[in-house]
Amino acid sequence: MMPRPITTLFMLMSVDGKISTGNSDALDVDQDFPKMDGVKEGLYQYYEIEACSELYSFNTGRVMQKIGVNTHEDEPKSMPVSFILIDNKPHINENGILYLCKWLKQVIIFTNNKNHPGFYIQEDNLFMHYQEKVNLHQILEIAKKEYSVERMMIQSGGNLNGLFLREKLIDYVDVVMAPILIGGKDTSSLIDGDSIIEKSQLNELGVLQLEHCDVLKDSYIRLRYKVIK
Repeated sequence: MMPRPITTLFMLMSVDGKISTGNSDALDVDQDFPKMDGVKEGLYQYYEIEACSELYSFNTGRVMQKIGVNTHEDEPKSMPVSFILIDNKPHINENGILYLCKWLKQVIIFTNNKNHPGFYIQEDNLFMHYQEKVNLHQILEIAKKEYSVERMMIQSGGNLNGLFLREKLIDYVDVVMAPILIGGKDTSSLIDGDSIIEKSQLNELGVLQLEHCDVLKDSYIRLRYKVIK
C-alpha cells in the first residue's frame, strides 16, 4: 500500500445527520443557517474550528459552485489553505478557478474532463490532473507524493464521503452538530452512496472510537472519533 495522508472527515451537520438544508443546489447550510434563529447564534464556532484545522481540504467542484466562486467579483483575502478538488462536469468555470487561485495557496484539481477550463489557465498555484475514472486511492497517493500532504480534511458531499468510507480511507471523524432537525430522505447526509445489502459486507462499515465530546455554546456539540475498523 502506497503512503497517503491521514484523513479527517470534518463536517457541519444537523442532529439527524444532514449536511444540506434540502435536495436542491439553492439550499445550503452555509447560506441558510446564518438566517435561522436558534441556529445562527452558535454557527461561528464551526468556522473557528475549521480555521484552525488542516491546511489541505478535499472538496468538489459542485460545492465550490454552490458557494459562489464562479460569480465572485470581489478580491478574496489570501488564505494559507490548499484545496484538492474533484470536478468532472465541470462545475467550476474560468472565473471560479481564477478566484480560487487568488484565494488559496494551492488549487489541485482532478477531473475526467479533458476540456476542463483549468487545463487552459496558467497560474503558478494551479495543478491539473486527468483521471479517466475517480480513484481516491490514487488521488491520496499523488497528494502525498507530489504535494507532501501529511494530513487532509474531507469536506465533500455525502456520496463521495460514502466512497471514502467504503474504500476505508477515513482515519478520523470530526463533526460539529447544529441544533436543528432537517429531514428528507433525499437530503444529503454525512455519509450517502450505495447501501450494503448483505451481511458479508458488514466489514465495509466504519466502527468508531470516541475521543472527545465537547459541549459548545448555543446548543452546538462537537464530536471527534477515531475510525478503528
